Amino acid sequence: MRDKLLLIGIGGNLASPRFGAPVDTLSAALVVLEAEGIQVATRSAWYRTEPVPRSDQPWFVNAVASLTTHLAAPDLLAVLQAVEEQFGRVRSERNASRVLDLDLLDHRGQVTQTASLVLPHPRLHQRRFVLLPLAEIAPDWRHPLSGLTAKQLLSRLAAKQPIERLPC
Repeated sequence: MRDKLLLIGIGGNLASPRFGAPVDTLSAALVVLEAEGIQVATRSAWYRTEPVPRSDQPWFVNAVASLTTHLAAPDLLAVLQAVEEQFGRVRSERNASRVLDLDLLDHRGQVTQTASLVLPHPRLHQRRFVLLPLAEIAPDWRHPLSGLTAKQLLSRLAAKQPIERLPC
């Protein structure tokens, strides 16, 4: 069932000293997730996107991936955050430039709100840089709260944020 997917957003806008340019770094992060026993079932294309909110920082590279794992949402989030740290992610200020950002978007339709975890991701329905790649891999995925599909959510957003699909 497509609305019971386990989805993450992956992005970054800084080169990694170890892995290089953002696309290479993000690809390496997906390999590390696989080594942690988390399978990447599907990944969208990579997209080059303007920072949100607009700023003078470098543009981001973003994608959405569907995962397969038996981990519960809090445990998966802990692994995602550990991988971010392994790649040199430093949480300083909100919307700052970063080497790696792994966001848990949806965990099989679960709705939860705790101090450390909110599902579905609270802003995914407002972010073109999430919805465009999500609609690419799972156009019929339904938001657990609104019931709208990824395609419907995307169509409701104004095309204000520039997004460029990167060559494979």
